Amino acid sequence: MSQSTNNLASYIWSLADLLRGDFKQSQYGRIILPFTLLRRLECVLASHKADVLAEAGRIENMGLPEEAKEKLLLRASTLSFYNTSKMDLATLGASGIKDNLESYIQCFSKDAREIFEYFKFGEFIVQLADANLLYKAVQQVKGADLRPEIVSNHDMGLVFEELIRRFAEGSNETAGEHFTPRDIVDLTTSLAFMEDDKGLTQDGIIRTIYDPTAGTGGFLSAGMEYVMQLNPAAVMRAFGQELNPESYAICKADMLIKGQDVTNIKLGNTLSQDQLGNDKFDYMLSNPPFGVDWKKIEKDIKDENAIKGFDGRFGPGLPRVSDGSLLFLMHLISKLRDTDEGGGRIGIILNGSPLFTGGAGSGESEIRRHILETDLLEAIVALPTDMFYNTGIATYVWVLTNKKDPSRKGKVQLINGTDLYSKMRKSLGSKRKWMDEGDIATITRCFGNFETVEAKTLDKPEDAKSNRGRKSATPKAATLKTFASKIFHTHEFGYRRLTIERPLRESYQLNDDRIAPLRFAPKPLHAITQWIYDSFGTGWDENGTDYGVLAEHEVEIRTHIKAEFPELKEKQIKDALDPKTWRDQLAILRTARALQAKIGIDQHDDMNGFDAALKGTGIKLDMVAKKQITAAVSWKNPKAAKVIKKLHKNATANPLYGLFDVDGQVVEFKPDGDLRDNENVPLDPSQTVNALNEAYFLAEVAPHVPDAWIDARKVDAIDGGIGIVGYEIPFNRHFYTYTPPRDLAEIDAELDAVSAEIMALLQEVHV
Repeated sequence: MSQSTNNLASYIWSLADLLRGDFKQSQYGRIILPFTLLRRLECVLASHKADVLAEAGRIENMGLPEEAKEKLLLRASTLSFYNTSKMDLATLGASGIKDNLESYIQCFSKDAREIFEYFKFGEFIVQLADANLLYKAVQQVKGADLRPEIVSNHDMGLVFEELIRRFAEGSNETAGEHFTPRDIVDLTTSLAFMEDDKGLTQDGIIRTIYDPTAGTGGFLSAGMEYVMQLNPAAVMRAFGQELNPESYAICKADMLIKGQDVTNIKLGNTLSQDQLGNDKFDYMLSNPPFGVDWKKIEKDIKDENAIKGFDGRFGPGLPRVSDGSLLFLMHLISKLRDTDEGGGRIGIILNGSPLFTGGAGSGESEIRRHILETDLLEAIVALPTDMFYNTGIATYVWVLTNKKDPSRKGKVQLINGTDLYSKMRKSLGSKRKWMDEGDIATITRCFGNFETVEAKTLDKPEDAKSNRGRKSATPKAATLKTFASKIFHTHEFGYRRLTIERPLRESYQLNDDRIAPLRFAPKPLHAITQWIYDSFGTGWDENGTDYGVLAEHEVEIRTHIKAEFPELKEKQIKDALDPKTWRDQLAILRTARALQAKIGIDQHDDMNGFDAALKGTGIKLDMVAKKQITAAVSWKNPKAAKVIKKLHKNATANPLYGLFDVDGQVVEFKPDGDLRDNENVPLDPSQTVNALNEAYFLAEVAPHVPDAWIDARKVDAIDGGIGIVGYEIPFNRHFYTYTPPRDLAEIDAELDAVSAEIMALLQEVHV
């Protein structure tokens, strides 16, 4: 800002001195901003006010509908707004000023009037009047000379942004909800726009800029300012949507002050109610909320995904409901101008979650896969922590485009700017750091040059250390602040998740201890039926008619269930109390006893003979009884024989994929779920899927678990290859620098010194 615009902003903000005491600091902006807008609008309209009033008088009794009247009045004003009141701030008068001011505001055109309504300015007018401050406030505001010939739209925009900044900083607890710090805005804007510098300097250029989470319009303003600096003759058209009514009002006011068509600024939820559904844009900038769930609009999002697929915004997949960041990213991608019309660019700020959350096949991984396989991602920049007003977490700027330079095709640049910051003298909420112009230039130059930078030491002061607590005799060396950049092929972030199986090994034994639990119903009723039997059933006659009859104990049993088993549902409770349940289990127990008498109680370490042993007894088993008895008498035993699942006739053995040659027969073993594992095989487009998988398996798995195999049934839904494809961007892993631990002798010496000091202190106490 120039000194004159800064002085003007300071003069307008001095209205806060009048408000102090009667209003909270967080309310100042809600009064100052609409007053500033009001004064600017009347100054801009002043030269056309007579024409508007004349036209209003001409059409007053013509019986035209409101829309027709508005069009005629807008034509008379030659602006995007008008006011049909004969008053202005200078003529409101002291008597009846509240009613006069309210009437004055109601005479604005619909879009301008709506801004004041969303500011809830009418409520503040009442409060100012009650505090006898309204007339004084109006007198001070009208003293600001905001005529267009004195303050241009560009300078007025800077003044208004400065007022917004002061408002945000004065309400730290909510600033982050609607205001992105200017240093982050400048960086993101530079990254999104810089690759189009040549286009932005051409004569007569027209560009569109869009923010789906517009907030107070900071990104829209910064984008327009960036272009104006390169090409003052360029035309920028701003579009945006905002959920918060107050932020929407501020953004719309800012756009109105800058001469933008405010009908392009929409109110509502971007994800569930996209009010610019048919529009595509040249540039998109956004700072969506971090880690906010989308449960309220879950049905709308899932319906669009299921019905429209890739014809909608969310075709690649859906992230978990607890974090909607990637939904905003997919929304922006759907808004990219088509490549045959020049393409588009995106700059979006996200937290760390979208980089790696979700395994192969998950919604998050499929979204990353779509972005990388369609070659949309240009760069990701890691920002310092503590950069935002309402959170100190790690954040990243993603830069995406569908018009990559040929040198960037198939590649992604990762830039580590976590140490590019200066400490703020005074924190603003959670914001304790800021990036100066030099820090921003370092990142933008690196991005623009598309260069790899080995970790280089920055000329930055060390962070101040806490002076609390005991100081170590051998303090750790200060961690150097560095800057680095790396370039990767897109496939280097991908992998194929193979499911590795190992054979199930089981033993069985029909001894009393193993078959006794069959008296009780299986889960989830096993524990409660065992308690019931121990409490009331030990005297039951297995041959008697009262076996399992619990009517006289029902109240006591229900009380116990309510206290100890609250998860049981009413139907399950009734089953536990039903004599039929007990008699059915007794029948299964008796069957197991009969099998025991035939088979014996010896342990058998080959489960493959179990079915034959059962058939050999001649005892018939239904499926329920067989399942329960098998589960009761068998257990996993690593020393037992492998359990055969199937014999394959006319098949060729292939141990890599679970077909083994056993005594001349091709055998498939049952897999052991507890031993199941997954291996992530890095993608390599130069090799076939099977060749890559098999080479990895033989090198990394087979030497350690020779009986393992690859589950060939787990195939990717898109390419059909064995293994599920996943993508993640492990940013920190790529920039991790190993720091060797201190020498053990040094640590021992320090411990000895501390021990000696403690003993000396103890001796002083005893003396």
